[in-house]
Amino acid sequence: MKIRQALISLSNKNHALEFAQGLVAHGVRLLSTGGTAKMLRDAGLEVTEVGDYTGFPEMLDGRVKTLHPKVHGGILARRDLDEHMATIEENGIPPIDLVCVNLYPFRETVAKPDVTLAEAIENIDIGGPAMLRSAAKNYTGVAVVTDPEDYPALLDEMTASKGSLSLASRFALARKAFVHTARYDAAIANWLTSLDDQQQPQLFPDKLQLAFDRVETLRYGENPHQQAAFYRDPVPTAGSIANYRQLQGKELSYNNIADADAAWECVKTFDTPACVIIKHANPCGVAVSASLLTAYEKAFQTDSTSAFGGIIAFNGTVDSDVVTAMNARKHFVEVLLAPAFTGAARELLAAKQNLRVLELPLAKICHALEMKRVGGGLLLQTPDRFNVQASDLKVVTRIAPTAGQVEDLLFAYRVAKFVKSNAIVFCGAGMTLGVGAGQMSRVDSTRIAVSKAQNACLDLTGSCVASDAFFPFRDGLDVLAAAGARAVIQPGGSMRDEEVIAAANDHGLAMVFTGARHFRH
Repeated sequence: MKIRQALISLSNKNHALEFAQGLVAHGVRLLSTGGTAKMLRDAGLEVTEVGDYTGFPEMLDGRVKTLHPKVHGGILARRDLDEHMATIEENGIPPIDLVCVNLYPFRETVAKPDVTLAEAIENIDIGGPAMLRSAAKNYTGVAVVTDPEDYPALLDEMTASKGSLSLASRFALARKAFVHTARYDAAIANWLTSLDDQQQPQLFPDKLQLAFDRVETLRYGENPHQQAAFYRDPVPTAGSIANYRQLQGKELSYNNIADADAAWECVKTFDTPACVIIKHANPCGVAVSASLLTAYEKAFQTDSTSAFGGIIAFNGTVDSDVVTAMNARKHFVEVLLAPAFTGAARELLAAKQNLRVLELPLAKICHALEMKRVGGGLLLQTPDRFNVQASDLKVVTRIAPTAGQVEDLLFAYRVAKFVKSNAIVFCGAGMTLGVGAGQMSRVDSTRIAVSKAQNACLDLTGSCVASDAFFPFRDGLDVLAAAGARAVIQPGGSMRDEEVIAAANDHGLAMVFTGARHFRH
């Protein structure tokens, strides 16, 4: 289909002039509105303002400018129906073959902290979505353009096809336009329904509209008999797993992405060089140190058996020393994540063709809301952003922890936040020594953590222990004390806190309360 007449009306004018110049070079007549028309005219292009074209000026402070039969008739007339074409000819309506429109900046407006309802309302586009939907509906005869990134490819196709755009291109553009208007309307609906009856903001909208883009269809889901795909936010949160760039290796699986996310969310919370090894969504080794190499060596030492086939995340640039240490241990890894890799490290990693290596920017920003699908519904919550500080600790035992113990307690509690409940984490000298995860009983998690340390031949004498929630009975304290622990961090809040504190005193333990639980389901 040859493009003869185009209507251009843009809020985002990036590269619009180059696109319009390209259209004119193909003999396309230009219609435009307001600021876009001025920009094109100032650049020396011949352009007809829509008000002159329809015979009606823009009115009502710009609320009405393209809502006119001469515009929509020219867009919506079916080129394959003689009756439609005769009707627009009788009424002096030339066909409009291309509509290039993007919409008022509603999202940018409501993102301002002091935005008023009146300002938001005035940035709800009416004519733009109407034109886009009209053009997308009639894609068999009209090309609809919403994304400046598409301009070069469309001009190239017109050059190759003597001013025409194929049906396949027009269909692809129409799909994109419907997504564009749907997400625009969703943003408006989400924002308006996040206001209460007094027009005051509330955290959760009454009606929630979601939008995600499919990145890839995965080989299978959690199990081979399940189908799966990976979707991400149109604008992913900075530093989130969705921003990964895969440098090498096999395609990522459903479980790879889930575990990589768990590893990345954990490692990026540390300020010092850190290594996190994840297996089945749980940390099986975490350490901080002066270098990534020693952090890796300490993390691997925690549970080398579970680390086999795990996911490893670093919060700094991985060099050849780290990769050499992994190779020396014959450490089989499914996914390796880091903000960057040196050239020498990448050369060594290239020998492991199946190893998935992901590079992604490091940022500590959290998602605004976390979501979990349940049968027939969706759970939303704010993320667990709380990271306990020394000033948050309340000493509840006769013995107070030393400065060194406080440092290890804070580290252990940071790790426990990423362990499935019930979570128990033994640590010492900036590394995990034993991790008990996901048990129905807290004392069982404690016993498992002790067993893990014993299996790794790690001495728990003098260790520090974190519990993600309170100890409901003293039995957990009895187990960890018998294993050699000397200090405990937990949120407190049990009906039997006094019994638990008494147990700590009986064993000569230092114990602190945080007042903040870290359940992870």
